[in-house]
Amino acid sequence: MTVEIVLLAMVALFVGLRLYAVLGQRTGHEQRPVTRPEAAAAPEPAAVANDVSSERKEPSGLVYEEDAAAGIRAIIAADPSFDVGRFLEGAQEAYRMTLEAFWKGERDELRYLASPDVYASFEESIAERETAGHRLDNRLIAIERTLIEDARLNGRTAEIAVRFDADIAAVTRDKDGEVVGGTLTDAIETHDVWTFRRTLGSNDPNWLLVETDAAD
Repeated sequence: MTVEIVLLAMVALFVGLRLYAVLGQRTGHEQRPVTRPEAAAAPEPAAVANDVSSERKEPSGLVYEEDAAAGIRAIIAADPSFDVGRFLEGAQEAYRMTLEAFWKGERDELRYLASPDVYASFEESIAERETAGHRLDNRLIAIERTLIEDARLNGRTAEIAVRFDADIAAVTRDKDGEVVGGTLTDAIETHDVWTFRRTLGSNDPNWLLVETDAAD
């Protein structure tokens, strides 16, 4: 029993550290996502994040909709260390981690990434898949665009809705490994809107996935 408890604690610590590296903080409430290689040559994030009136562009276009600007300003006012670019980089990695955990049926990791309601939906789908004797062999080929569609602050609770346009190769296999649906040769265009939530100033550095929707 003691050995099992120690092993579970080690697993929990490992998953927590992975998530912290994706949507954690540097100074107590600032995101610290995995940084892209070209980020070192980019302007200082803090210098551009607080100017939400400027037309900030990534290679794929604007990083936020005009309707989200007021919410971003409110979040920055409550938390001056908040950085739009860093948040989106972290959101991309969280998107990838969550999808891969769902496809592999990694329930423990999904618990750290998602709210109880979202986790329940994931778990139900995983259970149905297991009952049918199926497993997913999906691949996230590319995230073509990441865009903040909405941002709001209610008291100290911040919520940011992010649209992901991605290409995914989806394959379903049976218990013998035979393909029963999908193909790895043709990627499917997917369009999702995921909402992340965090209480600003809290000891928990993570932005939690609280809602998943298909984009219009």
